[in-house]
Amino acid sequence: MNPSLPPHATFLRFRDRRSCMESRLVLDSAGIPARTFHQDGHWQIAVRAEDYDRVVAELQAYRQEEMADRSPSLGRIPLFSGSLLGLLGYSLGIVSVFILADVSAYGIDWSAVGEMRAGDVVAGQWWRTLTALTLHVDGVHLGSNLVFGCVFGLLAGRILGGGVAWLTIVVAGALGNLINAFVRDADHVSIGASTAVFAALGIMVAHALRPRTLLREKAMKRWSPLVGGVLMLAMLGTGGERTDVMAHVSGFVAGVMIGWIGCRLPDRYLARDDVQFAAGFAAFGIIAVAWIFAVIAVG
Repeated sequence: MNPSLPPHATFLRFRDRRSCMESRLVLDSAGIPARTFHQDGHWQIAVRAEDYDRVVAELQAYRQEEMADRSPSLGRIPLFSGSLLGLLGYSLGIVSVFILADVSAYGIDWSAVGEMRAGDVVAGQWWRTLTALTLHVDGVHLGSNLVFGCVFGLLAGRILGGGVAWLTIVVAGALGNLINAFVRDADHVSIGASTAVFAALGIMVAHALRPRTLLREKAMKRWSPLVGGVLMLAMLGTGGERTDVMAHVSGFVAGVMIGWIGCRLPDRYLARDDVQFAAGFAAFGIIAVAWIFAVIAVG
């Protein structure tokens, strides 16, 4: 026995020097005594016989972590169904309310009973945070929110599924209006789906911020989705004379908050059609109930 080798040594053979040295570093970091040498055309590591089980466990754990780090599946984002159906519901919903409001259907002043009046919301008329999302000033306002809502809604629907995405968007949009109501003067009025549109953007940012790798990312790369989301908010949500910038900002913030929760739902639930349909009906139901309260309140 070579005197430099541990007594009662057990030998591990490797196909090349690199694999041998890599394993030796793993054992050194674990505090396991070892010797490395080249003999009979093989690179080998000698360890004490009593350390063998621990050596095997450490090397297996290292190999598994290395395979996980290199696995392409870590960077693959699972996509879910129902996004187009969600867009259909969104489009039909806001277009229908626009038509009803335009003709004052059933003798109701839809804008008056549904707009987000900060003072009324703070006083307890919570339904205005939801009904206001479906109202629009004119066709241009409606068209703009249709376009951007469909774009962001489609993307959100692909990563969360159509039903869950729109339930999350509706809840985040209402929360955005609630935040806006509490930070504005009592006589402030706001309408439009844009609060929910920017909530959808916030949801996508929250999803992109989820860590998907075991490797440590640089700070700029880690937070780049948030930076990109804020820049998009600045480009799309701050222009125009009648733009309610605070509503857009609060919608975006609410989207990140609610999206942080929604994006952590297990994939096995998001992949289920019954979960998506239930969430979609819940989104529709919340809006319908809000309008019922709005109409009853002025009845």
